[in-house]
Amino acid sequence: MAPVTSKRGRSRIVAVCLVAGVVTLLGRSATTFFFGGSKSPEDKVEAAKDNLLKADAAFFDVDSTVVKTEGIDLLGKCFGVMKEISELTHAAMNGNVKFQDAMNDRLQLMADHGMTEEALEKCVKKEGVPRWTDGVREVVKRLHARGVDVYLVSGGFRNMINPIAEVLDIPEENIYANTILFDKEGNYAGFNRKEPTSASGGKPAVLKMMKKQKKYKTMIMFGDGATDMDARTKGPAAAFIGYGGVTARPKIVEGADWFVYSFKEILNVLPES
Repeated sequence: MAPVTSKRGRSRIVAVCLVAGVVTLLGRSATTFFFGGSKSPEDKVEAAKDNLLKADAAFFDVDSTVVKTEGIDLLGKCFGVMKEISELTHAAMNGNVKFQDAMNDRLQLMADHGMTEEALEKCVKKEGVPRWTDGVREVVKRLHARGVDVYLVSGGFRNMINPIAEVLDIPEENIYANTILFDKEGNYAGFNRKEPTSASGGKPAVLKMMKKQKKYKTMIMFGDGATDMDARTKGPAAAFIGYGGVTARPKIVEGADWFVYSFKEILNVLPES
């Protein structure tokens, strides 16, 4: 004799079959719709592209994103401690050390090896010529043409970043970066800790501040490190576009909404004006 199934049991079986059929027909997005869960990598990329096209503000990390170099590593080169500075930089960018601690350690190391105000100015003139990442200037140009406000948000230093902003036609008020301080004799005296980018969580703080002040609806963050991704995971960025043309960090490859190895991938999405 066939087993007897109650009306309630038959209803459950029918419902499950219906859902399974729809999922089969519609694919992965239906699974997310019915059962929840995170978007597929493909869905995240498409959503990031859509957000890029409707963005009203774009925020770029500078070192290893807009330019191929790390500004503080170049400063370290001037004072003979580039290797040590680079190691501290990577630890901070991978999220293994508090940003403000790494900042303090790097600057103090350079100060111990001769960094004065005068020596720093000479270093910037020697090492501060931008080495642009391929396609980034055209990306910024197209964003400007679309009426998008473009910002530079960096854990680097204003004396290295201001010339970059000038070439990109980004106003000074759209730069968020750090300032090295010196006393009256020109000796190192720390850094401006009031800058939001001088501490961990600085980049999401900048985006939150801009969202409140400017009422932006769709903000995009570009960058290569954990501090950049924070603008998405801990801040209001609608999408985080990870850049790996200089360094591809595994956490960023995995965590970005869209990870690119060339800004030409961005240009393929952004139409020319």
